[in-house]
Amino acid sequence: MKTHAILMLGALLSLGSVSARAEIFETSAGSIEVARKIEGLDTPWALGFLPDGSVLVTERGGRLLLVRGGQAQAITGVPGVWAEGQGGLLDVVVARDFATSGEIFLTYAEPAGRGAATALARAHLEPDAARLTGLRVIFRQGDPTTSGRHFGSRVVEAPDGTLYLTLGERGERDSAQDPSSFRGKVVRLNRDGSAASGNPFAGGTGDGAPEVWSYGHRNPQGAALAPDGALLTVEHGARGGDEINRPAAGGNYGWPEISYGREYSGGRIGEGTSAPGMEQPLFYWDPSIAPSGMAVYSGRLWPEWRGDVFTGSLKFDFLSRLEGGPEGYAERERLFEGAFPRIRDVREAPDGSIWFLSEADGAAFRMVPAPD
Repeated sequence: MKTHAILMLGALLSLGSVSARAEIFETSAGSIEVARKIEGLDTPWALGFLPDGSVLVTERGGRLLLVRGGQAQAITGVPGVWAEGQGGLLDVVVARDFATSGEIFLTYAEPAGRGAATALARAHLEPDAARLTGLRVIFRQGDPTTSGRHFGSRVVEAPDGTLYLTLGERGERDSAQDPSSFRGKVVRLNRDGSAASGNPFAGGTGDGAPEVWSYGHRNPQGAALAPDGALLTVEHGARGGDEINRPAAGGNYGWPEISYGREYSGGRIGEGTSAPGMEQPLFYWDPSIAPSGMAVYSGRLWPEWRGDVFTGSLKFDFLSRLEGGPEGYAERERLFEGAFPRIRDVREAPDGSIWFLSEADGAAFRMVPAPD
């Protein structure tokens, strides 16, 4: 087991020059400039943006980095993580009220005995000192296991201030159908980690845990808000069957009873592609692209992409752009196919540019319209 406590400060990474490291790509929205903005990262997982333009980056091994003014520092006060398999330091989200609260949210594989489980923590970030203070775990998945698979672990702040957290089934697929378990679920929480009002099993309704919002998920590694404020998720299937879903209160999204994928051996999964009481995806990929990260674009720099979904492909190294809405999505474009290996996260920055992480390249890239 590798448990990491990060104590380093200082300039750790080199920042790429936009003019020297930019490439031009042709897209449906015209020419786009993609510039390498941060390099030297070790298995980066998530991006976040502070109001002053600084960037936060998590590395799965356990570092949280603050990048600003041409320098990168490792932030102190980060919790120790279980850096095994797909586990480690995972998502980072800057609270919407950061300017007044100074708070961020982190998800990670929290060590427990010889294994780990997904945890969500809230902390105060002091950018000038590059440190976290007052870190508190507000939610624990529980039932730790030594499996290094399927932590899920994206967190989204809803318009009402509640938090959605995606949780993988840790490779124990049948647990995804048990609403009393936190494996293979989306949970909805208040900022203190308590179950949010309006959750389908709150107040003793049914046999589910009060924190559970939806169930029957496999490994959701992307989540974002649709233009109407509803949650969207993207999750890994097995051999095919990656899905985009719009998790609704109490919805059962089928895993492992139904799937558009196959077993890795080629056999059928569960009952097939549909069953009574189980929701259909808004879109699915077959073959699998191994999707990770998700952004719903505002249209600020590219009005023609307003409301479109972007997700990265770990398997085929592209950004997928999808159009649609509550009734379904269609993939319209595969950006930069093969140019950036293992795209792990994609986020819209406050200025409307789109940033993405190449896990295998150890770098963060920024997309803007190409200069005339």
